[in-house]
Parts: sequence; C-alpha cells; structure tokens
Amino acid sequence: MHQSLRQLVLALVFIGILGLEVELALLTHAESASQWIPHVALVIGLIATAVVHFRPAPATLRVFQAIAAGFLIVGALGVYLHLRGNVEFALERDPSLSGLSLIWKALRGATPALAPGALAQLGLLGLLYTYKHPVFAEHSTSMADSVD
Repeated sequence: MHQSLRQLVLALVFIGILGLEVELALLTHAESASQWIPHVALVIGLIATAVVHFRPAPATLRVFQAIAAGFLIVGALGVYLHLRGNVEFALERDPSLSGLSLIWKALRGATPALAPGALAQLGLLGLLYTYKHPVFAEHSTSMADSVD
C-alpha cells in the first residue's frame, strides 16, 4: 500500500473515532455500564491511533491491531445488545410478534440496531492500515541483518 494512502486510512480511523465519540456523547450514550463500553474503546483507540502515527514501531502496531480487533468485537456486541433491546421492547408492546415481523420490528426499533457496526468498520480500517505495514518488513530485515 502506498504510504500516502496508508496515512489517509489512519486519518480516516482517527476522524471516525472522533466522530463516533461525539455522536455517542450527543446521544448521552452513558445510561448503563454496557453503554460505556464503546466510549472506553474509542478513547483507547484514539490514543493508540496517535501513538501509531507518531511512533510506528512493531510493538505499537501490534497493540493497534489488537485494539482494531477489539473494535470488531465491541461493534458486534453493540449490534447484539441493540437488537436484543429492540426485540424485548417490541415483544412488550406486542407479545404475538414472531419470525420475520419480529426481526423487522427489531431492525427498525428505537435503538439503531446496526449503528455499532460503524465501530466494527473502524476496526477493519485499522487492520487495513497495518496490513503489510513497512515497519514490519524493516524490523524483520534488521533482525536478519543482526543475526548475520
């Protein structure tokens, strides 16, 4: 991946993290302990993104990869929690719902069911940024040179 494209991907991760955090703050997404999970993940991700930008090293890139993978997990967990809440609410209003009609109600419920997927997308972008990163190649070359 060309270096300027790689930097653009990292900038998208940084801007995306800031945007999601502002969005969550505006929605006052902090009413329960589970609602704090994305806030914590985003703050950690913001710090890791800055560290990787200023100090790209194999260790910082590995930590960044782990955090990006964590974004995938937190995003999937968020989709599950949003859907579960919407299903519970829909069933409280109409206990006779089931099958496709229940799924449809849950997807279109008051809580945006697929919104946490945005966090997973940022995780994928973070992993893309680290894919075949030149720092890994430089590190393995320098390790091989020191062995000789």
